[in-house]
Amino acid sequence: MHELAVTQGILDVVLDVARQHGNRPITLIELVVGELSSIVDDSIQFYFDMMSQDTLAEGAKLQFRREPAIAVCWDCGHQFTAVAPLVPLCPICGSARLRVSGGQEFYVESIEVQDEDSDSAEHT
Repeated sequence: MHELAVTQGILDVVLDVARQHGNRPITLIELVVGELSSIVDDSIQFYFDMMSQDTLAEGAKLQFRREPAIAVCWDCGHQFTAVAPLVPLCPICGSARLRVSGGQEFYVESIEVQDEDSDSAEHT
């Protein structure tokens, strides 16, 4: 259910950008989502479609790019992609001494608004 609050945050950000660019309609929103963030793309899309009605973001396409988490073994130095549920041991040496970085990101990477003079989009 946290996707509702997250989606409201996205909508607030993109509408603010649209206002800064002359109240032009938003056509595309590119989002970066960490693999370990527990964000569900379909839920965000569902809430966004509902919440953006009658706004400058209505009909905007959401594009999701997943960012992996990286685990590094402190004992042997092996580096591997970490996915949920996290594996508690290094697949090479069996050590439990792992450092996981990344995978928690969630942000708006870019927004496209409709060009002032035509139906084409401008990247912001």
